[in-house]
Amino acid sequence: MGHLTTTGENMIKINKKDALNYHSQGQPGKIEVVPTKMVSTQMDLALAYSPGVAEPCKEIAANKDDVYKYTAKGNLVGVISNGTAVLGLGNIGPEASKPVMEGKGVLFKKFAGIDVFDIEINETDPDKFIQIVKSLEPTFGGINLEDIKAPESFKIENALREQMNIPLMHDDQHGTAIISSAALLNALELVGKDIKKIQMVINGAGAAAIACAKLYLALGVNIDNIVMFDKDGIINPERNDLDIYRAQFVTMRKITTLAEAMEGADVFVGLSAGNVLDPELVKKMAANPVIFALANPDPEIAYEAAMATRDDLIMATGRSDHPNQVNNVLGFPYIFRGALDVRATEINEAMKLAAVYALAELAKEPVPDIVHKAYGDNTISFSRTYLIPKPLDPRLITTVSPAVARAAMETGVAKNPIKNWERYHHDLQARIGIDQKLMNRVITQARQNPKTVVFAEADNYKILKAAETVLEQNMAFPILLGEKARIQELIEEFHLELDGVKIIDPREEDAKCEKFAHLLYEKRKRKGMTLFDCRKLVRIRNYFGCMMVETGEADALISGLTRDYSSTIKPALQVIGVEEGVNKVAGMYIIQNKKEPYFFSDTTVNLQPTAEELVDIIGLTARYVRFFDRVPRIAVLSYSNFGSSAGVVPTKTREATRMAKQRYPDLLIDGEMQANTAVNTDLLREHYPFSELANEGANTLIFPGLAAGNIAYKLLQEIGGAETIGPVLMGMRKPVHILQLGSSVRDIINMVAIAVVDAQTCKAKL
Repeated sequence: MGHLTTTGENMIKINKKDALNYHSQGQPGKIEVVPTKMVSTQMDLALAYSPGVAEPCKEIAANKDDVYKYTAKGNLVGVISNGTAVLGLGNIGPEASKPVMEGKGVLFKKFAGIDVFDIEINETDPDKFIQIVKSLEPTFGGINLEDIKAPESFKIENALREQMNIPLMHDDQHGTAIISSAALLNALELVGKDIKKIQMVINGAGAAAIACAKLYLALGVNIDNIVMFDKDGIINPERNDLDIYRAQFVTMRKITTLAEAMEGADVFVGLSAGNVLDPELVKKMAANPVIFALANPDPEIAYEAAMATRDDLIMATGRSDHPNQVNNVLGFPYIFRGALDVRATEINEAMKLAAVYALAELAKEPVPDIVHKAYGDNTISFSRTYLIPKPLDPRLITTVSPAVARAAMETGVAKNPIKNWERYHHDLQARIGIDQKLMNRVITQARQNPKTVVFAEADNYKILKAAETVLEQNMAFPILLGEKARIQELIEEFHLELDGVKIIDPREEDAKCEKFAHLLYEKRKRKGMTLFDCRKLVRIRNYFGCMMVETGEADALISGLTRDYSSTIKPALQVIGVEEGVNKVAGMYIIQNKKEPYFFSDTTVNLQPTAEELVDIIGLTARYVRFFDRVPRIAVLSYSNFGSSAGVVPTKTREATRMAKQRYPDLLIDGEMQANTAVNTDLLREHYPFSELANEGANTLIFPGLAAGNIAYKLLQEIGGAETIGPVLMGMRKPVHILQLGSSVRDIINMVAIAVVDAQTCKAKL
């Protein structure tokens, strides 16, 4: 049960070819090692290796604890498996387990900023496996055991915990136990039941089930009130095949079947196989029953079937398309984060319980807007359908990790106690970069209320592949524009699943084109356009697509993959136009950084904006930065720092800053300043402490002209290796988003998600 790690609110359909391509294309696998120090010069190399490296070696030899000072050990976890119980695939071996272990490493990094080496060991003998892992203790700050079959996993973990002095946890066992325990506490609180008195049925007796049962006991469940089943039936004294782990949960009750156990039960916990719990058995349970059906992907009883049996049922599953997903990603990144930060010698029961209580309490707190927006649901609050936090809740790291760290300190296993908790809170946010989840939130929000998106260049494989993906992921309903035969040929050639998707060739739509031509003529007849011109133009896909958006036949348009920006934006401006109160549209790129995203504007539209036009661009950009749930910290860029150089550009940007402060007094904005000054807080504090950006630096950069902005983002993209999202076209009356020439499929999908959320916002205004 250790891999309940999807983060969306709907199960995503995975195409086999896509999954294989994801892992194989470009650099194979999902991880790489990146130096954290400069290694550019001969001096750098001499410091990094011989002879300079000898100095930290000698320090560590004199004091082993200095390994945490001079190496990455303190932020390095080993994800270790022998591949004997991988996902639902079973004993597939260490090589086949490697993609899973790499994936676990990605989650550690994404959610808690923890580095990982995955190690797959070709050894099934538990004693030898223990010896191998123990020998790795000098390398790692912590060990995450993964996908090791029971009962060997119990022996391995127990032995390693006794023999090692670094935090260690078998997530398959304890991750599910911790998350489900938090859900259990809150479910019982909602129905007013005493945990000491509840009757519990546990179906399954593997690693996760045993760990769950033991943690439930620590929470107060009475062992005499637990009835456990494995694949061979009830765990009772008559069984002679029980290992010491299952034998702990022998029941003395005179029952033999699951049906008998379910009579009057308060809680059912399934950690077994799909569809083994009959709805009729749910009816036998006590009032306000709790069912945790955690088999994945098919729970022990389907959510809809269970909920249809009775109105008083509270249910959780391992699936992301139902409420109360018991998802291990709520736990292990943050538990290890807290343990590593205090240099804990183990992950003990008190630390696990601290995580349980922290998760349970967080679910009762008011949900921030950033979570409401991420899931497209403004009604999320502590209830029967919200027992535990959502995986994209940015408060998890600052809630669970400190709780675990405190518990480690209080139980005497912390070798490096935290002294300044306020600073630690800030460090946690900075380390993870909450903003890494930016597009996750946008995509999740798009999937809550998908819109119709017209693709103007559907005779292109990338567009069709993106259309297939957004359809599969329930992000959007595509409409494909282009020559029908060519589009169908591409669909068949690449085996794309686009059955039922509307394909329109504007050249064949005589009646609709005539209607569109008259509508366009009414808009443009006093701007030099004749009806004859309009009839020709609406046969062009960009004009036709824009007219579909304008007339409400589609909610958004995506175009620009194969055409230059100016020829794509022109139809949008002529047909749809700018929103009320906007004088200039502008383009913004999001530059994804390890620390946080940066917003670059204007990068695509305005060649040489005046100071007044820059003020308009600043206002538009600030609004769209908030659209992405960020507080804009705006720097107006130049080659001058606060009057240090003369010239047209410094004068213009200085004046734009002055006017923007008057027009938008609530904005955090400063300028004119150079780009490095804007983002380097050390430089700002040392030389320009008066700046409003001195504390945190800028996250939103306003460029003085198109050339500067365009050059900057393209250099970062190609040389700096930054991931870019965009361009986001800002200021249109209805959603039109123009792709960068040659965008990847992923770029297109991101733009579709932005367009859908943009359309949701537009609809909400109507």
